[in-house]
Amino acid sequence: MMNSNYTALVHRAGLRPLTSRVVAWLGLLLGAALLSGCATVANPDPRDPMESYNRSMTNFNEQVDAMVLKPVAVAYKEITPAPVRTGVSNFFANIGDVWSFVNNVLQLRGEAAASSFMRVNVNTFMGLGGVLDIASELGIDRYKQDFGLTLGRWGVGTGPYLVLPILGPSTVRDTLALPVDMKGNVVSYVDPVSARNSLYGLRAVEVRSNLLRAGSVLDSAALDKYSFTRDVFLQVRSQAGEAQNADGKDAGNSNDGVLPEEPAR
Repeated sequence: MMNSNYTALVHRAGLRPLTSRVVAWLGLLLGAALLSGCATVANPDPRDPMESYNRSMTNFNEQVDAMVLKPVAVAYKEITPAPVRTGVSNFFANIGDVWSFVNNVLQLRGEAAASSFMRVNVNTFMGLGGVLDIASELGIDRYKQDFGLTLGRWGVGTGPYLVLPILGPSTVRDTLALPVDMKGNVVSYVDPVSARNSLYGLRAVEVRSNLLRAGSVLDSAALDKYSFTRDVFLQVRSQAGEAQNADGKDAGNSNDGVLPEEPAR
């Protein structure tokens, strides 16, 4: 059922499901990005010694976004009622709280781990599987963590800024932690594979749709979108680590490292 809905959404956006030809085209774009990234940038930012590569990968990601992700996200936002979109966001946030609980345990943060545990149980059993965020209404704080922050807790530095294909801004530390984070994602254990992939696709569309208004702010406000995005990401990620070192508490934003949304008019 979800596969058919996803296919209908893709067609509504004026696209077709990916074919081998599209995949080959994306492969060519990626190869071109990697080749162009071989050049060097004069006086690179100390936090970004791989700036030439990162800029090339950013251009690749923007082309993929323009061709696939953004049109589908726009269609999703147009045809899906706001309460349903909120429910989808709550559902995936509840899944994220499971992994946050594990990382809070690994960081030996008892209060944060207990809060994450309570959030998952309250929202799963009282919030219709996480569709309703009952825990927040009850005042149970969210302590959002991932394995990259867990490594930081035990003294591993972030390393240089790094832009990943499709996934976007990251750091060397967070990239090394990514396989562990993927294993810790409850969705990765969903069976059959078709349902798992549908959830991955829905999550990607949901995240991208939440960034539509932020993207318009970026387009209108930044003279150099790359530098602006990099600086915001590194600042927010650094603040997440500092907050974690203080008490592990998330400030309430479930989208660490992304640009803020445009204020409502």
